[in-house]
Amino acid sequence: MTSTRPLILLTNDDGIHSPGLLAVAEAVCDLGELLMIAPATQQTGMGRGIPPMTDRQIKQEAVTVGCQAMPAYGLTGSPAQAVLYGVLALAPHLCGRKPDLVISGINYGENLGTCVTASGTVGAALQAAELGVPGLAVSLETDKAFHLHHGQDMDWSAAATITRRFAGLMLAAQLPFDVDVLKIDVPADATPETRWRMTRQSRQSYYRDYAPVDFAPKGNLAQLDYGIEVQWDTLEPESDIYAFAVDRVISVTPLSHDLTSRVGLADLEQLLRER
Repeated sequence: MTSTRPLILLTNDDGIHSPGLLAVAEAVCDLGELLMIAPATQQTGMGRGIPPMTDRQIKQEAVTVGCQAMPAYGLTGSPAQAVLYGVLALAPHLCGRKPDLVISGINYGENLGTCVTASGTVGAALQAAELGVPGLAVSLETDKAFHLHHGQDMDWSAAATITRRFAGLMLAAQLPFDVDVLKIDVPADATPETRWRMTRQSRQSYYRDYAPVDFAPKGNLAQLDYGIEVQWDTLEPESDIYAFAVDRVISVTPLSHDLTSRVGLADLEQLLRER
């Protein structure tokens, strides 16, 4: 791989053989040279975690796209670790350069509101941005039953169309300062013609975790459960949750590495020093 075309690194948190990952590859196949590296197994909910890699295995996988031969690798690590190895080692080794864009997705399940920090899809894109590579994280609304298991007969057309559109835009123009990642969430009933809206990340959670029914502070832990639970009365109209869940349009949210509260720092300092 020695082309001067843009180099696009593809990853996800659902595993190297996820149909959503293949859908992205097909959608952006002619926009540049493709290189794929993703976790060998399901890593949903990993966030930007970089756990100890006790195995440290990487394996070339057979993944085929229509318009080019694409190297694809699965590694026994998290989505963020896949990006680290992809950007720092694999791309320079195979291509002699860093990627121009990292696309994470298409994820099984939407990533909205304060839950984004748990998302391996978003975590991979944030890891790319920290390495100086623009990150695009794309998620498609799916039934909870498919969050950990690949659903069959999914309609990827809307998510693939919006991914291609924004991949092209990000390759053509540099994102403004403080925009480190674009997070895109696509409703299940969206079509390639569904409009998109620029949104803010909601301050609400989108998923709520539930305590185990039978919990005992010893022995094996019962499985935590979760479900969608939105506080509609206080939901911000400009938020990603509102655009996605109320107006059923595609949400495009710019994310920043800067997690500093927007409170006046001097006022907060004065308050704390007075206590």
